[in-house]
Amino acid sequence: MNEPSVFSGPEVSMQKDAKHHKGVEHRDVHNIYGFYMHMATTEGLIQRNPDKNLRPFVLARAFFAGSQRYGAVWTGDNSAQWSHLEMTQPMLLSLGITGITFSGADVGGFFGNPDSEMQVRWYQAGAFHPFFRAHAHLDTKRREPWLTGEPYTSYIRDAIRIRYSLLPYSYSVFRNSSVTGMPIMRPLWVEFPDDEHTFDMHDQFMVGSSLLVKPVVQPSVSSINVYFPTSQVWYDLQDYRVYGTGKSSSSGITIKIDAPLSKIPAFIRAGSIIAKKERSRRSSTQMEADPYSLVIALNSQFRAEGEIYIDDGNTFNYMNGDYVLVRWVFENNQLHSYVVEHPNQSYSPLNSVIERITIVGLPTSKKFSSILVNLPEETGEQKAARKIEWGQWEVENYDGGSYFSSSVLPSVSRLVIKLPPTPIHRNWSLTFSTQ
Repeated sequence: MNEPSVFSGPEVSMQKDAKHHKGVEHRDVHNIYGFYMHMATTEGLIQRNPDKNLRPFVLARAFFAGSQRYGAVWTGDNSAQWSHLEMTQPMLLSLGITGITFSGADVGGFFGNPDSEMQVRWYQAGAFHPFFRAHAHLDTKRREPWLTGEPYTSYIRDAIRIRYSLLPYSYSVFRNSSVTGMPIMRPLWVEFPDDEHTFDMHDQFMVGSSLLVKPVVQPSVSSINVYFPTSQVWYDLQDYRVYGTGKSSSSGITIKIDAPLSKIPAFIRAGSIIAKKERSRRSSTQMEADPYSLVIALNSQFRAEGEIYIDDGNTFNYMNGDYVLVRWVFENNQLHSYVVEHPNQSYSPLNSVIERITIVGLPTSKKFSSILVNLPEETGEQKAARKIEWGQWEVENYDGGSYFSSSVLPSVSRLVIKLPPTPIHRNWSLTFSTQ
């Protein structure tokens, strides 16, 4: 809380004419004060335990240009009001495009006591913000999710589980932000600069380039209007229902969708491949050895691509090359995995295998009979042995459904297969053979 706060002062802060070293007035250094405090704390933690080689986590409430180099930021003392939940999105979007990308707001509001509906909706929104934390004043009522009661506790649990399942995707978006400066939480116009409808839109946002989210920020809402940009379709994150027209257009379409309290309006962009971890654990550290799942959301050309960045998540060893960046491309009935960066060949991510692939948006005319797994470093005999007939695969779901026939489809063709352990940090491909 490094503004600095002076509760007895006229502005609840240090007086602007207070003198610092060499007579510098506080008004001239107020905004940068928090930046230097953040920097000193972060660097101090690194230097305090150099042998541990651990990345520190320092959360600050005051910031300046460059604060993003030293840790996360939260928006300060909000209140348990629907209007404060509503304004959280434009606040975080503004911070993101100015460089302060790792930011969030107190879930549930710092002051006041949210009712059960507000608490659920705030968790659902916060689950997609870069920084996600429930935080409240000492004088507020206890509000841990398990005290809320059913069905609200289950709705909150579902939102948190979605957050955890998407950590591989989110971590990759964070890394991309650190390298390119692109915000993690983005206004739609960042991804769709040719669509004028998105220019003044701040009630829905993108997480990276592949996820669209529109939080519900009003009480007693059972449906909500969502704007879907571009001519491509969008898949519901939870049930893969399809939205959009799939027709060529310079702008998108607004669709009214059901949004009961159990529903988070979140959607996967067609043409995306997203990595997930779908086993429920008590913490992210317990998920480290869990296998990955891929969701392949095909566009109208039946193509998709995505990437994942992996390091140990704790140390600075990535600066010495202990990381891997992998890119996936699905096209022409083939899924290719390319290792883009792997500077230290001796580094191997913990138990980094893919166990499941979900492909949505397949045309109903495609009936696959076999899948060939191709690992280039294997011999010809090993490759031949990996040609697995369809009946030998564990097909968890392969339903039909029309494709791109209306603005809202009840379902879409979906193929879910359980893979033999396939390494995530090697070059390989899957070839889907049709009948």
